[in-house]
Amino acid sequence: MNAYLSTPIEYLKGIGPAKAELLKKEIQVFTFNDLLFHFPYRHIDRSKVYKIRDLRPDMPYVQVKGVLSNLRTLGTKGGQRLVAELRDDTGVLELVWFQGHKWIKESLKSNQVYLVFGKPNEFNGTINIVHPNMDDPEDAAIKKYLHIMPMYNCTEKMKARGIDSKTIMKWINTLILNPQFEVTECLSMELLLEHKLMNRKAALQTVHFPTNLEQLAQAEFRLKFEEFFFIQLKLLRYKVKRHQLFNGIKLEKIGDLFQNFYHHHLPFELTNAQKRVIKEVRVDVKKGIQMNRLVQGDVGSGKTVVALMCMLMAIENGYQTCMMAPTEILATQHFQTISELLKELPVTVKLLTGSTPIKEKRVVYEMLENGELNILIGTHALIETKVSFKNLGMAIVDEQHRFGVEQRAKLWQKNKYPPHVLVMTATPIPRTLAMTLYGDLDTSIIDELPAGRKPIQTLLRYDGSRLAVFGFIRNEIKKGRQIYIVYPLIEESEKMDYKNLVEGYESICREFPEPNYQVSILHGRLKPKEKEHEMGRFIRGETNIMVATTVIEVGVNVPNASVMIIESAQKFGLSQLHQLRGRVGRGADQSYCILMSDVKQSAEAKTRLKTMVETNDGFKIAEADLKLRGPGELEGTAQSGILDLKIGDLSKDTQILSLARNAAQLLLETDPEMKLDVNKPLAQFDAIYRKTAKWGRIS
Repeated sequence: MNAYLSTPIEYLKGIGPAKAELLKKEIQVFTFNDLLFHFPYRHIDRSKVYKIRDLRPDMPYVQVKGVLSNLRTLGTKGGQRLVAELRDDTGVLELVWFQGHKWIKESLKSNQVYLVFGKPNEFNGTINIVHPNMDDPEDAAIKKYLHIMPMYNCTEKMKARGIDSKTIMKWINTLILNPQFEVTECLSMELLLEHKLMNRKAALQTVHFPTNLEQLAQAEFRLKFEEFFFIQLKLLRYKVKRHQLFNGIKLEKIGDLFQNFYHHHLPFELTNAQKRVIKEVRVDVKKGIQMNRLVQGDVGSGKTVVALMCMLMAIENGYQTCMMAPTEILATQHFQTISELLKELPVTVKLLTGSTPIKEKRVVYEMLENGELNILIGTHALIETKVSFKNLGMAIVDEQHRFGVEQRAKLWQKNKYPPHVLVMTATPIPRTLAMTLYGDLDTSIIDELPAGRKPIQTLLRYDGSRLAVFGFIRNEIKKGRQIYIVYPLIEESEKMDYKNLVEGYESICREFPEPNYQVSILHGRLKPKEKEHEMGRFIRGETNIMVATTVIEVGVNVPNASVMIIESAQKFGLSQLHQLRGRVGRGADQSYCILMSDVKQSAEAKTRLKTMVETNDGFKIAEADLKLRGPGELEGTAQSGILDLKIGDLSKDTQILSLARNAAQLLLETDPEMKLDVNKPLAQFDAIYRKTAKWGRIS
């Protein structure tokens, strides 16, 4: 970066110390370079000027030109608004501002001609525009960029101080027009020619001030490619370095234990997808390189059995294994499932959680240290200082996004040699997100459900259909089935009016009274022993209905439960709805997921519920979720730092991301140290991106 772009932002003409402090605090703009990379969130075509008489409330954003008059403040303090009139030769348009009216009023002049841009609305039979952009048609910058105008994000605090999109546009114009403005190219000539990329300086100028939409698309393509390329280079380098620095344990033997389990103790036929993933792991662990593999599998796809067979590979070669789960309920379930599958084989399995009695913990610690214990299953208790393995060969992390990176690292460091790591998730990850968040991991996908499973039928029902839904529940219970009813809240909230668990539990008990029915309750505020007791009753079939919060979202496996009812479904995210639905459909019977909702829903809620009704495919749901919410809001991703994208969009830019990843892969294969002359621009710029986090190499 040259000295000009490194200049502190307060030195740009028109900013100064006070505004600079606001920019630093509100949008993290500290230097000229930061302002240059504060990209427009969209561009608008302002080439056409409409007549006031032609405006209609169903029109998109429009531009009109007229004389401003009758500027006045109405309403009482706290509910004040600024109102004005704009007049052309065809009529009068009302303009309204609800926020920032003090500085807006000071900046406007009556009887002056303005270009007004905004969305037409109708109120009391009159057309108005709320919070319009007001421009002087004689302003040189406005004239210059009027055809395709950039729009910039501004916070309310900035707007209150008179800094709006137009202000930022003028500052960026000032910055770019300065004779000292220069931009260093960061991509090689080979990449520029191969992908027909605009040079960096032209791209940065054009993305702010394009002359046409085709030119804008070329500039955006160039800048997105650059952003994705350096992110992928960083991630792929982790993978290369890990293979160079850490020799993995070789698990070469597949003998009697594995074969005996597979042929004689596995109670069902593995799906082709499960076999494929086990084979991929088998290839990894024979290489002598530490495995770091992400296994994605939809709810009920059989990840636990895959994990067990991978652990048997390690045990057969004389190593210990462990599996870490995020909750006691899930850890206990894994322990019970694996213990049952291995009950006739010479394999020792133990459970370690926060609730494990101290006396039992001491036994586990001793068995781990002397090598008697083959498989340890547990929660965060596995990473406590007292837990010491004799020879850990494979570590499995389930629902890995629920653990912090440092927590996973502590598990990883419990051995002299790095164990093979298998991280599993039942939350399908869109391809673009997987390439970005987990670009340093190898990825496997279990994309088949076990044979005999019937697709879950998902139905949307409104509150008016509640009695019919209760009738359906009674019929299912008569067939011997069990029911989940999930609520979003535990108790009444003044701010949120959706159904809560306490009221729901009481109404369900009234509707399904003892002794004909038994109802369990489960939520996060219960003590571990209380949770275990309630869940145990439901698993054993002693209760017909489980009223719960989302504490049952992950891992609980009750094959006899055939109905999942989600109250206030419009308030849940897509991923969470899909996880909850996955609690049923685990037996051979037809299962149902009933989404209970208010008739009134936001457009986004309608899309979520429609998606749930239309598909059971977790990957399609994940893609829809990414488009609705954006990558930064998806669970477990906001903290990564990798997703602080300036211009790339993971929900739309799959093709550009793939091109950039392939280019980064090729570079690391042909010139990993970037010593060739053609790659000198890359080497200089890459130094900025090579500041890796200290936990970077751990999944």
